[in-house]
Amino acid sequence: MNIGSLLTQNARKYPELLAIECEGRSYTYRQFNEEVNQLAHGLMEQGVKKGDKLALMMKNSDHFVFTFFAAAKIGAVAVPVNFRLTASEVQYILQQSDAAVVVCDQEFESIIAEAKQGAGVRLVITVGGEPETTGYYSYETILSANIEEPNVEVSQQDDLEILYTSGTTGRPKGALFTHDQIFKVGISVIINMGIRPHEHILHLAPLFHSAQLNLFLISGVALGATHIIHRDFHPVKTLQAIQEHKITHLFAVPAMYNFLLQVPNAADYDLSSIKRVGYGAAPMAPELVKKSMQLFKTDQFYNLCGLTEAGPGGILLDPEGHKNHLGKGGKPIFLTETRVVNEEGIDVLPGVIGEFIVRSPMVMKEYYKKPEETKSTLKDGWLYTGDLATMDEEGYITLVDRKKDMIISGGENVYSVEVESVLFEHPGILDAAIIGLPDEVWGEAVCAIVVPKEGAVIDEQELRSFCRQKLAGYKVPRRIFIEEQLPRNASGKVLKYQLRQKMRTGSNVK
Repeated sequence: MNIGSLLTQNARKYPELLAIECEGRSYTYRQFNEEVNQLAHGLMEQGVKKGDKLALMMKNSDHFVFTFFAAAKIGAVAVPVNFRLTASEVQYILQQSDAAVVVCDQEFESIIAEAKQGAGVRLVITVGGEPETTGYYSYETILSANIEEPNVEVSQQDDLEILYTSGTTGRPKGALFTHDQIFKVGISVIINMGIRPHEHILHLAPLFHSAQLNLFLISGVALGATHIIHRDFHPVKTLQAIQEHKITHLFAVPAMYNFLLQVPNAADYDLSSIKRVGYGAAPMAPELVKKSMQLFKTDQFYNLCGLTEAGPGGILLDPEGHKNHLGKGGKPIFLTETRVVNEEGIDVLPGVIGEFIVRSPMVMKEYYKKPEETKSTLKDGWLYTGDLATMDEEGYITLVDRKKDMIISGGENVYSVEVESVLFEHPGILDAAIIGLPDEVWGEAVCAIVVPKEGAVIDEQELRSFCRQKLAGYKVPRRIFIEEQLPRNASGKVLKYQLRQKMRTGSNVK
């Protein structure tokens, strides 16, 4: 069993079932499989072989899906690349991953032309028109006429993909996964979220991100689901798609739900087809979860709290857990063990903060070509996440902060997630983040960066008074910054290092 064979099986099982719809283009499972086979043969005709690294720098599209599965069928290793990166950032990934092939949207062709300098890229294929760079191929010219299955033996233990971490503090690291590991990721989400054949899954988050790719695309293809793919996220188009395509399963990052709630007539759309709603990749304030439940008129919400290196995997808060434990991360997902430990690797007592660690057959094989980082992260079979957490008497885990984001103010530990959750309860705040900045008196000062809702005016004293009602005095922000938006990566995580750099200059202080 390998990831490519999942598609092959469903092409036989559900040949006329709608598999993909993207920007007016639609494909049955038979057509989906035939195009993947044509691309796979075309790649092999260009000298692409098993084990070659194939980078994808593309927005969400049918062509992204075809390319990923073609790579899987011939044993190439897919390397999804964040299309928001600069040429120098892409160059690092192409070099570090040993990418031999790049498939990119035409709009990113110039970035690849610059980024591949000094890398080992020998073949570039562009999607969406004739390439302007000499020596590049168009997607259409690569396709072979051969629709038969590629004659390549691909085992479960062969490498499937390298997923680069967010890189919020430095150079991203490439988490390497086998077919078997990602197959188990798919099984896990199918069991935990109750995905069934013939569901309609809407893809909004970038497919280069592990959650959308591994949790929902691959599991959906394995089961025979219909995939509605949006190239970009637009709140109104999202609501229209749910209504038109009778979407049953939706995953999005918290910022997307925030935008959906700002659509003036959002409640007028028929969203009754939704069976399951997933959120994750970044903390989601309880108040935002409650409002989203009201919008979708369902309590079938799932907090998927994991990390790239685990597949992504970790813990899950299911609908039952939302009733009494909203705001917590949840309990281990299927096939996963979790612990909260101290610096010596010993389990801490309930309620005590320690490091969240994970063990499962879905955890990455290694950081590609980074043995020291692998050794410091994978210890005795456990993945050390760098997340600080607590576990209660019932086994529910609550993530409180990243180790690097914890603030020590006047000798007291302040965890940003707790303060951010309070800020999101304020009626005038659209978005918020908490950081620590150097302070001569307190060592670090708790600082809030807030984005007001349209038409709202944030009063500094009023906001502090609001926080004091719900937080100990040392947790109340000492400095408040007003911004038009927060910098986020493609996973929806706030880039706090950018905020720290900016706020140290004192700009936009209110």
